[in-house]
Parts: sequence; structure tokens; C-alpha cells
Amino acid sequence: METFTLLLKTIAFRPYVFTFLAAFLFSAVALIGWPRTWRFWIVSWMTAFVCEFSSTRTGIPFGWYHYNGSTVGQELYLSNIPFMDPISFSFLLYASYCLALLFLLPIRPSSDTTAASRLPEFRFDLPFRTSWPVFALTILFFAFIDMVIDPVALQGDRWFLGKIYYYPDPGVHFGVPIANYVGWAVVGTISLLLYFPLDRRLRNPLPTHRPSTTHRLLLGVGLYFGVLAFNLGVTFWIGESLQGTTGLLMYVPVAALLLPRLLTPATRFTRPHES
Repeated sequence: METFTLLLKTIAFRPYVFTFLAAFLFSAVALIGWPRTWRFWIVSWMTAFVCEFSSTRTGIPFGWYHYNGSTVGQELYLSNIPFMDPISFSFLLYASYCLALLFLLPIRPSSDTTAASRLPEFRFDLPFRTSWPVFALTILFFAFIDMVIDPVALQGDRWFLGKIYYYPDPGVHFGVPIANYVGWAVVGTISLLLYFPLDRRLRNPLPTHRPSTTHRLLLGVGLYFGVLAFNLGVTFWIGESLQGTTGLLMYVPVAALLLPRLLTPATRFTRPHES
């Protein structure tokens, strides 16, 4: 009962985290179905928890950092790790995966001339969605977004996160050590190395993608940029203009490459009787 009470307190204390979690579950079920969604969630959550548990004791893989326990009694902890923290890795990894897919999936030729076809239709076949390029780009986007999140989280005492952790040796990137971003890449790598084989073995059919796979991928990409906008907004709100501007400029090339990809229509397939 005490654990359940603390879980309810955690949801009330961190509503933004659980809003992003709900968005992840909704968009993931729409794209890959529940059997794949819960496996993705469990694999990434457990990987993140084990890595955080290890790093706060051995410095591997994130480097040395410590949770100070300042919110004990206000939210649920698992050992010395706030329950909400590993959850963030799950929805951020999924959102990064969707963004990588939007960049790398091949476009399906289309004969449809309806409004829904104005966006290119991407092929979501298993070999494409579990390819090594998708794997690598997902990890890049996953570590990339933490370069916006972690510097502002480190200043949680200046906003509603609270000062919940610290680095004994502050790093060069707005106080965050580079080892932290390496750790994020490690979490992403292990998670996908576990999840992709599960996806390949599962026989559960994917849900029907209406109006298109592209629209369902955009739900995950919307989550990615929603988290980004939230953290940039907080960064500017606490007066860290240089930090916020740096984070904003990091994503200018991403947006510049993504928009043409979405605005380029698929090559229209011509039926034999139309030629």
C-alpha cells in the first residue's frame, strides 16, 4: 500500500513525465502494436535502470553521479534511483527510433491521389525497420536530445524538477560530463540489441496503419519534438539563454533535413491501363 501511495504521489509530482509516457504508449501501440510496445518498454526500462544503478556505484557507463534523495517520501524510488527516471529513457528511445525511421525508411511508390497521399508513404517492412543504419541513427538522436535535457535537469533546483542529482566532477558541457552522453548511447545500444531480435521473432501482426504508416511515425516524432520543446522552454524560462540557444541551433540541421523528406511526394505508380 505504501508503494502504491508513493506511485500516486509520483504521478502527481511528475505529471509531465507521465504525460510523455502516455504519449509513448499511444503512439507505439498505434505503430507497432501492444506485443512489441510492452517488450520495447520493459527492455529499455530495465536496461536504463541497471545502467543507472551501476553508474551511481561504479561510474559505468554514465560516469560518476549521485542522486541526493531530496525527494524521498515525495516520489517512488527503486533503491537509490527515482522511479520516474528510467521511464524517460523508454519514451525518448522510442521517439528517437521514430525520427530515425522517418529519415531512413524507403518511400513506397503510390497510385493514391487522395489528401492522405500528400505525405510520402514509408515502407515499414521488418528488414528496413531493424536495419543497422536505423539502429545507429536512433542512438545518435537518443544521445543528441540528452544534450538539451541533462544540462537543464542539472539545474532542477531552479524549476519544478528539484535538485535530485549532481556530478562530483562537473563536465565541460554546461556542467555535464561527456561520459554521460556516452552512457546514453550505451543504454540505447543495449536496448536495441535486445529489442530488434525480439521484433524479428515475433509473429504478431502489426496494426493496420490508417491513414498511413507516415502518420503513425509522426506521432512518435511529435513526442520527440514535444520533449525537446518542453526542455528548451524550461531552459529559456530559467534564464539560460546561451544554453537554450545552443540547444535550439543543434536541431536546425535536423529540421532542415527532415522537412524536405516529408514534403517530397512519393513517385506515383502508373497502372498499365494508365500508360
